[in-house]
Amino acid sequence: MTKLKMTFIAFIAMLGQLAHSQTSTISGVVSDETGTPLPGSSVVVTGTTNGTQTDFDGNFTLSNVPSNGTLSISYIGYVSQQISINGLSSITVSMEIDAQALDEVVVVGYGAQSRAAVTGAISSVKSEDLNAVPVANATEALQGRAAGISVVNTGAPGSEPSITIRGLGTFGNNSPLFVVDGIIVGNLSGINQNDIETINVLKDASTTAVYGAQGSNGVIIVTTKKGKSGKTQLSFNAHTGFQQNNQRYDVLNTEQYLQYANDAWGIVPNTPSSTSGLNTNWQDEIYTTGLIRSYDMAASGGSETSNFRISGGYFEREGIIIETGFQRYSFRANSDFTFGKLKLGQNMSINFNKQNPDPTGIGDRSLLEHAIKAAPYLSVYNSNNLGGFQGPNSAGDGQDAENPVRILKHGNAVNNTFALVGNIFAEYDIIEGLKFKSQVGLDYYKGTSDRFIPSYNDDSLGGTHQQAFASITKNNSAGQTIIFTNSLTYNTTFGDAHNFEALLLSEKFESQGTSLNANSRNSVSDEIDELSNEDSSLQSTSFEYNRLGFLGRLNYNYDDKYIAAVSLRRDASAKFGANNRWGWFSSYALGWNIAKENFMENTNVSTLKLRGSLGYSGNDRIDNYLYSATLVNNFLYPIAGSNAVGTTAFGLENPDLKWEETRQLNVGVDLGFANDKFTAALEYYENRSDDLLIRVPTSTSLGINEGSQVRNVGSVETTGFELSLGFNDFEGDFKWSANLNLSTSSNEALSLGGVDELVGGNFENQNITRVVKGESLFHFFGLVTDGIYQNQAEVDAVFTANPDQTTVQPGDIRFKDLNNDGDITSEDRAIIGDPLPDLTYGLNLSADYKNWDFNMFWTGIYGRDLYNTNIYDLEGMPRLFNSGVSVLDRWTPTNPSTTIPRAGGAPQNLQLSDRFVEDGSFSRLKNLTIGYTIPSNAFGSELFSKFRIYVSGQNLITITDYSGLDPEVGNGDLFEYGIDRGAYPQPKTYLIGLQVSF
Repeated sequence: MTKLKMTFIAFIAMLGQLAHSQTSTISGVVSDETGTPLPGSSVVVTGTTNGTQTDFDGNFTLSNVPSNGTLSISYIGYVSQQISINGLSSITVSMEIDAQALDEVVVVGYGAQSRAAVTGAISSVKSEDLNAVPVANATEALQGRAAGISVVNTGAPGSEPSITIRGLGTFGNNSPLFVVDGIIVGNLSGINQNDIETINVLKDASTTAVYGAQGSNGVIIVTTKKGKSGKTQLSFNAHTGFQQNNQRYDVLNTEQYLQYANDAWGIVPNTPSSTSGLNTNWQDEIYTTGLIRSYDMAASGGSETSNFRISGGYFEREGIIIETGFQRYSFRANSDFTFGKLKLGQNMSINFNKQNPDPTGIGDRSLLEHAIKAAPYLSVYNSNNLGGFQGPNSAGDGQDAENPVRILKHGNAVNNTFALVGNIFAEYDIIEGLKFKSQVGLDYYKGTSDRFIPSYNDDSLGGTHQQAFASITKNNSAGQTIIFTNSLTYNTTFGDAHNFEALLLSEKFESQGTSLNANSRNSVSDEIDELSNEDSSLQSTSFEYNRLGFLGRLNYNYDDKYIAAVSLRRDASAKFGANNRWGWFSSYALGWNIAKENFMENTNVSTLKLRGSLGYSGNDRIDNYLYSATLVNNFLYPIAGSNAVGTTAFGLENPDLKWEETRQLNVGVDLGFANDKFTAALEYYENRSDDLLIRVPTSTSLGINEGSQVRNVGSVETTGFELSLGFNDFEGDFKWSANLNLSTSSNEALSLGGVDELVGGNFENQNITRVVKGESLFHFFGLVTDGIYQNQAEVDAVFTANPDQTTVQPGDIRFKDLNNDGDITSEDRAIIGDPLPDLTYGLNLSADYKNWDFNMFWTGIYGRDLYNTNIYDLEGMPRLFNSGVSVLDRWTPTNPSTTIPRAGGAPQNLQLSDRFVEDGSFSRLKNLTIGYTIPSNAFGSELFSKFRIYVSGQNLITITDYSGLDPEVGNGDLFEYGIDRGAYPQPKTYLIGLQVSF
């Protein structure tokens, strides 16, 4: 037995020695689903304590690993993996996101919350989505990316887009509030989109009321990229390409124009130009191919006690209209340092912008209008003319069509801006859970706008367009905003389930600015771009604006199941009268995470949350000093039979002037299935804005020169739905996702305080746009067409109350007699269009296969009308201009057209009517990108952590019935919204790009 026992022990020892000899050292790399290294990942031999962590590059080395063992690899927010060794010495592991474990942190006003605890309406847009479409302004990148957000192009590169959140809530400024790293700024024109980590859009009162006086139009919070602990990383992004616009209106060529001039007007132009044989397409002369260049470099890194990120970028976009374009130099530095309980940090950006603007509005006409109307037989240049350009030189041709190339090329126009935005903050952990933060933010800007036009004479025969002097205009502006914020935040948990967060905050906002505008002439030289005293004018303005606010907020949730939030803010603004300078703004919200209930266990539902909010926010974005009386200093007093210049009251004071206030109700539900592989969110909102500012007429007996006073008398209600649907498949080599967002919005003017109507959008001395009680805001108002009169009997059948009129004849447009009075007058006008869309959508499709990636992004709007003033130029025929080819099929006694009236017809043919209104709905392929990421070991060593090349196109396909060059029409002036005056069209863009990380 003893020998047998000894033999058995020896046998066991031999097995142990054999097992020990079958261990090895294994190395590998752990990365996320995009190939980015995951430093700090845990790597452990399953069933043992033998383990390690990955380094800054995601690499690890682990010894004494059994050849037939298993490694357990885990990382917070990712699904843990079990990897069988099977004799391998090296492995590569790609981790997959665990949607249930990863509780996204969302930046909200004055803090951050976990997505699970959010009760308000918040849409988040990540950096990868923002960078999918290269833009000159980060606001443009939001178009179609989130439900409830409307972004519309407004002009040449560098122009500020028009953006609204959840429709319109006021007759004035509907722009949202912009907050960058906690600093309130005017817009995002100076932000390099490559520096942005996320953009969170706050849409309901539970999220916006904390901003009190400025929250009623929604809030856009931008968080820029920060450094992270680990190895210093260097990234370089670049793209280059071109953009162009191939859309053109089909206008008459020289042969057609001369025929039309003779047949329709009996005019035979008889000048050397008319017989030159030239056939100038003026649209081709002003549109061009513009180059795009962008370069961006950033370095980031840090340690346990400090982090930093610095970046610099250059962006240039040449316009698709000659002599227009935009350039930006941007620099950013973000850092923070921790000293025990104290944390210090700063965020700073500096931007230099240069814009060569589109001089739309020269002669109260767009460049496109000049290009449509100009006679095709004219040459662009004429060296015999002063200035070197040619204009109309026949008395028969329409003389107010200027040479658009001369407008763009003769002289120069440039806008330069400098912006410095930054903050310095300190955080101190007083006790566990209690933190004090103090921050000073600065938004400083300085801008110049210069225009120089040398003398010219476009017509040596008659001088139809001439300027006998050089014109010099120089405008300067500067301003700064300083925001001083102090806050106390307390976070605590009782009984492992009751979670509280309390915030107390005070904020002081000081803003001031100046402007100086000057112009003069120089009759001696065209070479000196400097001001003088010759026919000069000078004007300066300045303002100061202060606001003081106090905020209290309490967030509570029980085990992340039952959520409640309440906030109360009190603000005082220098923009309001002494009687109403202070205002209260509050919000209340509840949420229920049903998916976390016990009865939801073992179901396929990963997210199910009901939430609702009610609150009040304000709007103080109005002109300064409206509450005070004003004076006019050029009033003419009749004294002793002559006029004497003096000063008199211009406007009345209004000490009761106060905030515009919006009551916001929001109800939402969030859904997720199969570990949030399928997601959905549905929102209903109802916003009512009261005390809207309207200029109310005053009695003439008061003797006030202005004749009106701004008062809080208007009310508007806006309602709508928002739906977001998502599918995300991150399993296997082929991964893909689809995300769709839809939003609706409808509004009604509830009160105008006794004012009959508000009108604007003047065109040809008529107002296109109207606001009236009981109807949608800013609708088009005009006559309703009913075909074309084909004979005199049809004319007489309408004008029964005015049978002797001879102005309207066969061939003129027939309008409906809506009031049945037997005549066509202004009383027959009706609502003929609504420029606000019924539905806005965005669809994002992404896919990855091994090293290839693909993205397709569609956006569009439906149920929107546009007023196309270009039809007036193409088919109006008030007198001889170049026109669209459709005028060749105009009504004549031998050609009874039913669509194009007779030339030079009745004035009512040109009245505002649905003749000029078109369906502006469209779907647009906003972005298409295909990229390839070269494996990190393809260069023989892991020199690069990422090396991606891609090709991309924007605005490649537009599906629309709109006859204009671009259905994406907008303007910062709400009365201009939906009016196409020859808008700068969105170009097609083609790019090739490179992304490299070291």
